[in-house]
Amino acid sequence: MSPYSIIIASLLIPTLGAVLIWLFGRQKNIRETVTIITSVLLFSNVVQILPAISNGERPELLVLNVAPGLEVAFQVEPLGMLFALIASFLWIINSIYSIGYMRGNREPRQTQFYVAFAVALSATMGIAFSGNLFTLFIFYEVLTLSTYPLVAHHGNAKARTGGRIYLIILLGTSILFFIPAILWTSSLAGTLDFTPGGILSGKADSITTGLLLALFAFGIGKAALMPFHKWLPNAMVAPTPVSALLHAVAVVKAGVFTILKVSIYIFGSEHLLATGASEWLVYLATFSVLAASIIALTKDNLKARLAYSTVSQLGYIVLGAAIATPLALIGAGMHILMHAFGKITLFFVAGAIHTATHKTEISQLNGIGRTMPFTMVAFFIGALSIIGLPPLGGAWSKMYIALGGMDGDYWFVLAALMLSSLLNIAYLMPIVIKAFFLPADSENNNTELAEINDKYDNSLRNRIAEAPWFCVIPLCFTALACFILFFAPNAVEQLLSGMLERPL
Repeated sequence: MSPYSIIIASLLIPTLGAVLIWLFGRQKNIRETVTIITSVLLFSNVVQILPAISNGERPELLVLNVAPGLEVAFQVEPLGMLFALIASFLWIINSIYSIGYMRGNREPRQTQFYVAFAVALSATMGIAFSGNLFTLFIFYEVLTLSTYPLVAHHGNAKARTGGRIYLIILLGTSILFFIPAILWTSSLAGTLDFTPGGILSGKADSITTGLLLALFAFGIGKAALMPFHKWLPNAMVAPTPVSALLHAVAVVKAGVFTILKVSIYIFGSEHLLATGASEWLVYLATFSVLAASIIALTKDNLKARLAYSTVSQLGYIVLGAAIATPLALIGAGMHILMHAFGKITLFFVAGAIHTATHKTEISQLNGIGRTMPFTMVAFFIGALSIIGLPPLGGAWSKMYIALGGMDGDYWFVLAALMLSSLLNIAYLMPIVIKAFFLPADSENNNTELAEINDKYDNSLRNRIAEAPWFCVIPLCFTALACFILFFAPNAVEQLLSGMLERPL
């Protein structure tokens, strides 16, 4: 296939998959088979364009002229290539996990769930391959609307409230900040195209650049930058596969991807460094990293603690974009990848625990590692990657951001990242200690597992009582990937170096 056909197919495959899922909604085996096949086809399609991008090609495709200066157009560049690979690959893993979770918990409206998931992935591909701000904005909003039914999936009062907050904050920030930022950019530069080196150099002074950057930083609400982060913990009312979508596959990654892409291709890293206009964002992102970690320490609900962990980790990526040195930008792009695999592992674990035991609070997890060893070892590995310890992938992205901060004379960033890692240990490692080293609560006899794991004999059931294997296998795989990614920094750096104005 030509690169142009691949771009179109990346949008159409999940869209057609959504239609087929709806048509076979009453036949759950076929419906879920269609979901898996669609996700595999999407990744197989996306990966075909990787060699061209690695060789320096930048395929472009103009689809529609809406008005002068407003075009629906696509261009594949290194950062978008990485994002598309992450989202399409993790959709396969998340789809497998969803089968175990949705069936194990007898979730309602499963067809609607799989349809909305597929539409969300189509929007994600549009964001990844967007050639200008107008195109990106369209798919950014489609992603918001398509994920709302997922957030409000349970349909109860709590889910409706979480969904309402989700829409109000994400649509509100777009209307109040993102749209004005796009209009102002167009008036200054005369174009909205993503251009190497940026389009604002020589057209915006330091004050204008700083104000415009603020509109983008707060307008891109999916990046969950404080104080516009509340939608993220409130969205944890959704089923765990949706939480994984929000935190690892699409939504928040679309936010930080957009901030990073705007920094590189709209402002230009050299322009940001020359004007110093992003310095305020360095301080705000650092505050977000530390403050969210401290809040995470106070949460007993496992998903809530992981949600605030995500707010903190997203701050790393915004921080790298704001520092704007080559090493920091590489680190920010790399952290999109490393955090995706680490955090999806942790959310998969939270869902597996809920499916197997119906427990949601950290205080309830004493001794659970002895009955769910595969699940909790995976949590331990994912946690180490989030903390940033070798030999896990998260060690590299944090190191690049720290080195980038030192390059930019932001020495306090190094201290902040070290403190953040200590806070990561403080809110993640007690979960592991409770699971493996504290005695189990007397009431924790996992009676629900007798129904879920009928294939175990009585003696085995007394020792190991994992969630359905459709849940366990994906989380073991993503934990293993955290190890594998530790040995792949050169490949990621080589791909992302194509987005830099000046080489490392």
